[in-house]
Amino acid sequence: MQLPVAYQKAKEQVIKIWTTLQPLLTVHVGLASSTPALILLEQCGKNKGYQERDACGFHPEGACCVRDGPEKIESAINMKTLWKNISVEGIDIMFSRDAGRYVCDYTYYTSLYYGNGRAAFIHVPPLSKSVTADFLGEALHTIILAMLEQCGVVRE
Repeated sequence: MQLPVAYQKAKEQVIKIWTTLQPLLTVHVGLASSTPALILLEQCGKNKGYQERDACGFHPEGACCVRDGPEKIESAINMKTLWKNISVEGIDIMFSRDAGRYVCDYTYYTSLYYGNGRAAFIHVPPLSKSVTADFLGEALHTIILAMLEQCGVVRE
């Protein structure tokens, strides 16, 4: 599902995912245009600091995701372990504890909040000659399978 670059609309979609689909894990993927050949595995979402306006010109009331929510929420997926144990030839993978204070981190925090920590966020580089859609798809496939293993899902 493609989420809009709009705080409120993205939040509504994330809540809908958790209430209607009730997934084991939700993996969000966002574009990190400043990293030409790097995948970032984000460990946690932050609740406050959302001052920048979204594509519709709005920012969240009080600059936060969830009023009275915890300051940060850690993913149930141990991204540091994942980062240490996974490699994808042709692209660097890094561990991160700061997804930025824009719609990506806002979406991630919201998903962690409503999914009780059962969410993950991966920042990917823009497509290029070296990072094609097929290549990126295979890399994400490898990473998501490793995440599912952490959740106790056996590969078939």
